[in-house]
Amino acid sequence: MGRVDVDGVGIEYDVTGDGPPVVLLHGFPDSGRLWRHQVPALAEAGFQVITPDLRGYGRSDKPEAIEAYSLLHLAGDVMAIMAELQAARAHVIGHDWGAALAWALASFAPDTVDHLVTLSVGHPATFRRTARQREKSWYMLLFQFPGIAERWLTEDDWSNFRTWAGHPDADQVIAELEATGSLTPGLNWYRANVPPESWVGPPPQLPPVQAPTMGVWSTGDPALTEIQMTDSAENVAGPWRYERLDGPGHWMQLDAPDQVNALLLDFLRLWTLKAGNRAITVSMPGYIPGPTPEEAQLRSRFLMPKSLWLYRHPAQSTLPLTRNCLLTSVGDTGYYCY
Repeated sequence: MGRVDVDGVGIEYDVTGDGPPVVLLHGFPDSGRLWRHQVPALAEAGFQVITPDLRGYGRSDKPEAIEAYSLLHLAGDVMAIMAELQAARAHVIGHDWGAALAWALASFAPDTVDHLVTLSVGHPATFRRTARQREKSWYMLLFQFPGIAERWLTEDDWSNFRTWAGHPDADQVIAELEATGSLTPGLNWYRANVPPESWVGPPPQLPPVQAPTMGVWSTGDPALTEIQMTDSAENVAGPWRYERLDGPGHWMQLDAPDQVNALLLDFLRLWTLKAGNRAITVSMPGYIPGPTPEEAQLRSRFLMPKSLWLYRHPAQSTLPLTRNCLLTSVGDTGYYCY
């Protein structure tokens, strides 16, 4: 367990395992505990897993000012944790508001994000594009009213919260919100980042995401449409991958942990090799370049450009890599470059 101070706000985090860092960002109304099924799987696979209680939640501090919960402050918290752990870059995985934070981090601090995974919530620029999504997001307007939103959620033993959220871990989440006083700080994320005027103004403009990105949406999510995730591809300059899970609700990592873990491990095993300004020579005994049916499958799966290269059996080859190349777990050991 660690703690970092960001301009007087203390952020608590846990670290599990050793290896390339992976930062897991939760959303409303959770804490780092949300990722309890993913942490062991990622750590066992050889990653250093970093799970903060984000600002306002769990063990972390809860500043009173609404503006203290803007995405820029929240991104600064994550970067401070990475700096404390001497992690210049990390894979970043976010869910719900944690996904919105992950999008912002990858856009405004691209050098810090190696691979990006967003669960449930698509890019901020396309999130509220459709009337159907705006209808589903009605509660965001309710949450703008301090005191009223808190009362609506908590009265009659949190009856409205239980019905509206459908959280699979409702009793434990409610107990933690009450014990740590996290409800109002959690609602302040909405108040700071989606104020009423944002509903009638233009969508936010963010720099395109450069990192390889995977978006995952689940069909049982009552609050989010599929198109708000699939349209996110418009804002990703790097490789884009989309996965749809049939059945799970909004908290897919709790409803279908094995499926989510399999997707995360498959995607994060695509190691990025940075060539910089010099060529890196990679010796791959038994592999030569050549189009195969598997190449077409990979192009389709990862929406890679047609210039993708795949190196596989049979022969010996030494490849100078002068572009971004990824090591894929598909078909044993093959490289594809873009």
